Amino acid sequence: MKRAFFCSLFALSLTAQVTNNDLRKGPDQNWLTYIGDYFAQRHSPLKQIDASSVSRLVPKWVRHFDGTNDLETVPLVYDGVMYATNSNEVYALDAVTGREIWHYRALGAQRRAANRGVAMLGERVYLVTGDCHVVALRRTNGGILWDREYASSREGFSCTGAPLVVKDKLIVGVASSGKTCWVAALSAETGQEAWRVWAVPHKGEAGSETWGDFPLDQGGGPTWTTGSYDPDLNLLYWPTGNPWPDFYGGDRPGDNLFTDCILALDADTGKMKWYFQFVPHDTHDWDANETPILVDREFNGQRRKLLLQANRNGFYYVLDRTTGQFLHGAPFVKELNWAKGLDAKGRPMVIPNTEPSPGGARVCPSVHGATNWWAPSLNPDLGLFYVVALEQCETYYSSAQKPAPNSGFRGTGHTLIAGQPGQFYLRALDAMSGAMRWEFPMPGPTLMWAGTVSTAGGLVFSADDDGDLVALDAKSGKALWHFFMGSNAHASPMMFSVDGRQYVTVAAGTNLFTFGLADMN
Repeated sequence: MKRAFFCSLFALSLTAQVTNNDLRKGPDQNWLTYIGDYFAQRHSPLKQIDASSVSRLVPKWVRHFDGTNDLETVPLVYDGVMYATNSNEVYALDAVTGREIWHYRALGAQRRAANRGVAMLGERVYLVTGDCHVVALRRTNGGILWDREYASSREGFSCTGAPLVVKDKLIVGVASSGKTCWVAALSAETGQEAWRVWAVPHKGEAGSETWGDFPLDQGGGPTWTTGSYDPDLNLLYWPTGNPWPDFYGGDRPGDNLFTDCILALDADTGKMKWYFQFVPHDTHDWDANETPILVDREFNGQRRKLLLQANRNGFYYVLDRTTGQFLHGAPFVKELNWAKGLDAKGRPMVIPNTEPSPGGARVCPSVHGATNWWAPSLNPDLGLFYVVALEQCETYYSSAQKPAPNSGFRGTGHTLIAGQPGQFYLRALDAMSGAMRWEFPMPGPTLMWAGTVSTAGGLVFSADDDGDLVALDAKSGKALWHFFMGSNAHASPMMFSVDGRQYVTVAAGTNLFTFGLADMN
């Protein structure tokens, strides 16, 4: 495959190295991973922008990206240089001015797809292309160090997620409609595969009995979102997607392991330590590809290592991340009619007649879910979990017509209900109970897909459903500031600082916006 890079005359000579210790430390003046830190809390320690100063927040620069519809990139920043992505492209930008330093484009890529960001280690920047290549670039100038295909777009796989660097490995996932997916670890030095874990077991393996006679190479279980990592336990927590076909489960009886799960994997070997399945035998496309947040906190009088997830199915979960034990669950949306609750092991107690049917069944939440892949965040000081929630129902249909992989037919589908468009809310949940502490309504066309970022300055940033970047009081939810960007955001905001000045960056539509405080006169 032919690849090329473009380098401006202003290429910087950068000598500092991004280390594993830097990645483990998490955000400070830099933002070094898509999820912000290994625990995926997306909480910035920066305090310059706070409730008293946020009214002075103004745009510092805006950069337009050609050849895209809705950017999904969460840029990384290291030592004043920003690394942002479009489909099959990386831009290195001066983080203060937005001026281009270098630009890489994968010429000849076989597929365009949304791209959510890069990873960094040492002097390298790692891009996953839409046709499932990992490209290692020299951070100083965008030069290609190596290019390795790890899944075949010709076989129907696509790749959109940001890789995660763990020690000397890159953790990557894939997506497909009608092909079984996996999570894999590649050498950060060469791109060679070190291990692979399938989201659907092979015949005869543990879990294969939960599929009946269904072809196990067509089971789905996309792994396209970025997981989290506990360095002390050396465990990766990687979410998996729904089984295929999406809306008809008659040919795949059983729980369909290991779809709709969190997989706890040994980072060195890929060995599965435990799994937790949120929706057994999913027929509503409620994947578990939502960010798992890690926190060490007291729960019911005992200090524990916890994993938190607001799931697409409408329930909020607290798990012990050492063992996978279900500790607590509660709805975080009001429109939820498919299950009356969770049993003692966290298994949903399904209400009859909520399966998709030829005549249609009204089910809440909608296929978009009570939330989705957009990032939540956690303020560890306040103990609040911030998530963008969608209150919406749909009519789900099914058909026994035999689906074909990569044909677009997924067992039928879903339709919105006339007069019931739904509504987004930014909600603050008590991290240990899931109880709602406040909510910020977002009236609009339900087109935004933005996540959140929390700050030590007592703020939480997100985007509303009218194309605004918004800043709210983290404790009360009071709206403090907004800026109209002209497009609904499909990405999550991030924070960084350069020379003691704090900035906020978010992608919206075809543009990347960076905000900072106006100078005082």
